[in-house]
Amino acid sequence: MLAHFFKQYLRALHLDDQVEEGGLALELGNRSETKPLNSQNVADALQKYNLKKTAVQKALDTLSDNGQISFKEYGKQKIYLARQDKFKIPNKEELDQMKEDIRNLQDALGIQKKAITEVEAEIKALQSNLTLEEIRTKEAELLSEVDEMGSKLSKLLSGVVLVKPEDKKLIEGTYIEKINHWKRRKRMFKELWDAITENSPKDLKEFKEELGLEYDEDIGVSFQMYGELDNHSKKRKIAR
Repeated sequence: MLAHFFKQYLRALHLDDQVEEGGLALELGNRSETKPLNSQNVADALQKYNLKKTAVQKALDTLSDNGQISFKEYGKQKIYLARQDKFKIPNKEELDQMKEDIRNLQDALGIQKKAITEVEAEIKALQSNLTLEEIRTKEAELLSEVDEMGSKLSKLLSGVVLVKPEDKKLIEGTYIEKINHWKRRKRMFKELWDAITENSPKDLKEFKEELGLEYDEDIGVSFQMYGELDNHSKKRKIAR
């Protein structure tokens, strides 16, 4: 309200060109419509209009003299306030209507927030999907893989030998040799471990953990998992 009256006075002084429609009221209103102000507060708010504190003080005094605003003196300083009788006080019906309007606006706001949430979720889902270009690229990659696997399948069905007998024999020999090394070293370790721990008072499980030892079984491997090829090779040799 104070901003409104001050705006009227500026226009009375033919300063309309410095007061844009609603601009000045907004400048002061944002600070507080009913908050007490001194001349310095008002002058600070109107710096961009190039108004001096003296002119501001004169305008405030004139408004108070005309009864449009009121003031209180605190020592040498005057504090200006909007007059409460200038405010329109709503009656009970108007207050009830305001409350109803607020409820309606809150309901409408809730509906809008829900709609925004749904739209944002839909946008997020769309962004996570592949674009048309990405789909075409992926399709081309999959078709290429299908062709390649189809070609391999055709070779297998036609009886083509993919691995030469001599290569297969070499691979089996190398594999069996590694398995035998594994068995031999496992046996050597067991003999050595049994000799060391034969009269040891320590708990063997704790001693093993202390030394950082791991058995094949500790990491989920065993001869049975890898010995099938070796057994098949021996059976073939016997058959011959």
